[in-house]
Amino acid sequence: MFLSGRADMPRIYEHMNVKTGMTPVKEERMPFGWSINPYRGCAHGCSFCFARGFQHFMNLGADDEFQNHILLKTNAPEALEAQLAKLAVRHRYDLGEMRRRLGQVMIGTVTDPYQPVEGRMKLTRRCLEVLARYGVGASVTTRSPLILRDLDLLRRMDGVSVNISMNTLDAKLTRRLEPEAPLPAKRLETLKALSEAGIRTSVFIAPILPLLTDGPEDLEELFAAAAERGAGSFMTSVLRLSPEVKRGYFRSLAEHYPDRLNGYRELYAGGAYASDEYREKLRRLTDELSRKYTPSAPLYKPAEAEEAPSGIRPGSPAPGEACGEPAYPPEQLSFF
Repeated sequence: MFLSGRADMPRIYEHMNVKTGMTPVKEERMPFGWSINPYRGCAHGCSFCFARGFQHFMNLGADDEFQNHILLKTNAPEALEAQLAKLAVRHRYDLGEMRRRLGQVMIGTVTDPYQPVEGRMKLTRRCLEVLARYGVGASVTTRSPLILRDLDLLRRMDGVSVNISMNTLDAKLTRRLEPEAPLPAKRLETLKALSEAGIRTSVFIAPILPLLTDGPEDLEELFAAAAERGAGSFMTSVLRLSPEVKRGYFRSLAEHYPDRLNGYRELYAGGAYASDEYREKLRRLTDELSRKYTPSAPLYKPAEAEEAPSGIRPGSPAPGEACGEPAYPPEQLSFF
């Protein structure tokens, strides 16, 4: 265990060992079969993050503890290697059949795999190295330009895609509700660099925040900016407020956007989901924008997208380009 962060709010990083490196996804609506999360908790501290609701499974708090007590799955790459080795034996070393049975592996379903500590720990990179050795396809979801450090790996992996998560171009709003996450301009730069490197990219406009990031003009500007920088597809979902998430998120609203609180109370009067009328109206808008900015791509939305923590378009991307040097050395990366 070691400490970091501001002096008035130290961040605790705790090492832990895990039995498996990847976890089967039993939810049938999810178009991927396995997930990898090298970390628990996230230093980005997004006030609306659905993963805060999972903290109680680890006997951790959903509020400040979520971003200030980060669990490092130190042996995750080795555990992943052991899992894939066993699967290879089970399939008599027919790696093609093994990969077919595995399907797509999603990295970063409940925490950002490229949050700042990854720069030092390299757990995500080492997991990618294992997947690359076995030729297993992967999809990575992140907010961070740190992923550009691993372009050398991504470009030589078959069946790889990267999903950049962002829900607004408003830097001030981002800093208020995602206090330590990379700003929107950095995410767009990252999207452009990945696309230019031949990596298949998507943008997860999720979660859309009612009364804050759901304006038709704001959403169109975001879709257009992402498409201009090479986004091949989009996924959208509306904010879901489980009881654990709602308490902290409403505190953030009270601090930064108190005039929106009553509107939220009305929209979410029925529980974790915004009203049916609101969601249907927003669905029509985002479907229209998706068709406009990815006209040749079939639209993908998981069933009841608001319930789904994350998702990815079905199908495997084309093989990446030949191995090359990372476009951005780690010491040149700027997160803000």
